[in-house]
Order: sequence, then C-alpha cells, then structure tokens
Amino acid sequence: MIRFDEGLHADLERIYDFNFERDPAGAPEHIEKILDAVQVLGRHPEIGRDVGGTPPLRKLVISHDGSGYIALYEYSPFEGLVRVAAVRHQREAGYKGK
Repeated sequence: MIRFDEGLHADLERIYDFNFERDPAGAPEHIEKILDAVQVLGRHPEIGRDVGGTPPLRKLVISHDGSGYIALYEYSPFEGLVRVAAVRHQREAGYKGK
C-alpha cells in the first residue's frame, strides 16, 4: 500500500505552480508523471536508493524531459507500507518542510 504524507500535496502544488508559469498546458503532465512513477513503489518498494535517517528513507529518481524529480519515501516491510514523504525537482536544494 502507498500512502502520501500531508506535506506532499504542498510539494505537488509548488511543482504545478512553477511549471504552470512556464507552460500552462504542460503543467498537469509533470504531476501525472510524478504520481505514475511513485505507483511502481507498490510493486517494487526497495527500488529507490537508501539515504539513511531515522526512520530509514529511500529516494526514487523520476526522469522527465532530460531532468526530473526525486521522491523521498519510507518503506516498512513489516506493514507492507510505502509512505511518500516529499517530492522535489532534481535541481531544487533540499525538501520543503523536511
């Protein structure tokens, strides 16, 4: 099962707004790409690189138009749960609220 943290909505809104300013028609495609990509975690939750921390976090690289996004998530094998905590553009410094 995949669960999205509350802060993820703000991340997606920020990404949408940024892309809307540059290309209004293409902005929804960025969000769709991110949401589609994180669905792979339901089948392959350990696909992302381990980045450590407490709780242990992983990151999933999501390619898009020669650049892309990074989703930060936690996988609990005991619960069978993937918790997507944050997403950012690869060129952004750090995760908002993290």
